[in-house]
Amino acid sequence: MKRIVLVIEYRGTNYVGWQVQPNGVSVQEVLRAALKKLTGEDISLHASGRTDSGVHARAQVAHFDTESRIPADKFAFALNTYLPKDIRVKASFDAPSPDFHSRFSVRKKHYRYTVLNTLHDSAMSFDRALHIHYPLDLQKLNEAAALFLGEHDFAAFKAVGTKSATTVRTVYRAEWSREGDLLFFDVAGSGFLYNMVRIMVGTMLRIGMGYDDVSVIEKALSDPHRENAGDTAPAHGLTLWRVEYGEFDTEALLESNSLQKT
Repeated sequence: MKRIVLVIEYRGTNYVGWQVQPNGVSVQEVLRAALKKLTGEDISLHASGRTDSGVHARAQVAHFDTESRIPADKFAFALNTYLPKDIRVKASFDAPSPDFHSRFSVRKKHYRYTVLNTLHDSAMSFDRALHIHYPLDLQKLNEAAALFLGEHDFAAFKAVGTKSATTVRTVYRAEWSREGDLLFFDVAGSGFLYNMVRIMVGTMLRIGMGYDDVSVIEKALSDPHRENAGDTAPAHGLTLWRVEYGEFDTEALLESNSLQKT
């Protein structure tokens, strides 16, 4: 038995999220079906974390155990022949240790939320970026984002009804940037609560549009109840961007996909 690690990219538009659900097709379900065709085994596939319906991934990490003799690095090529075009395995390799776990071995997870800030939406990015047709103040957005840095109780920034052993999380990076008409919110943390990033974004967007000020976030962090934070931003603007482990970082693995030599 060997443990294989996959780095997976997917466009979440057509899926009910990562995890198998009774109400639609999931990314996990499609990958397991492809693994069944390839190995003949009913494989359990474990990911770094769930992504919601409509959320995308640039670098989801998953692992599985198999008796297959297929070399670890060949799984990416083989699986991609069975997968739809909106799911791609970008890398496959032997787990760095026998006890490696794609979820429990994570050190940092990075998400990116994309906003298209124009008068009219785009036919090219309507399912990958949230369209906002009001002016957004980048300085105010970054003043708001800076308040999330460090260790806080993020209970105000999780979906109502979800349970967690603790709602305390550490955020290492939280910043907005602009490239033309696109605004990006990049956030990295030790882990995230259900809908946490989307509620952070929804809260900050109201500040960026001038409806609220940063005191809203200060109150939500000091008095962590859901009613003190803002709306949940739509799922389609969110992408799981990067996952860091002690043994590897998906960023370096994605760079290794390039055929350009420097």
